[in-house]
Amino acid sequence: MTIVAADYEKTDMGTIQIAPEVIEIIAGMATIEVPGVAGMSGGFAGGIAELLGRKNLSKGVKVDVGQKEAAIDVSVVIEFGTRIPEVASGVQQNVKHAIESMTGLSVVQVNVHIHDVIFKGSDKVEEIEVTPNRVK
Repeated sequence: MTIVAADYEKTDMGTIQIAPEVIEIIAGMATIEVPGVAGMSGGFAGGIAELLGRKNLSKGVKVDVGQKEAAIDVSVVIEFGTRIPEVASGVQQNVKHAIESMTGLSVVQVNVHIHDVIFKGSDKVEEIEVTPNRVK
């Protein structure tokens, strides 16, 4: 998470500051609205993907916020049977639109990280082995 630049938006009445945590929550809410997203993922801590669901929307979201632009990384768990490229594209479009319309910031990147697939009706994410793969 990056702190917003020192030169905030200045108006006749003062300055406008948007905290990075606000951007994270907006991105999290926009992500879970997309059909096929089972919830947010807290990442791989010790080889276990943590499914955060709808309770903690800022977890699983990383933002880099500048004065006029933002780059977003979201980590998600998707539902089994959905097309991953379509879900990821929907997340990118929804997050970009929500942040730009609510904050006025220009979103330059929305990176979607699929951490796991969950079966409908399942309450927890199974333990999985993490093997770093650096293939380009």
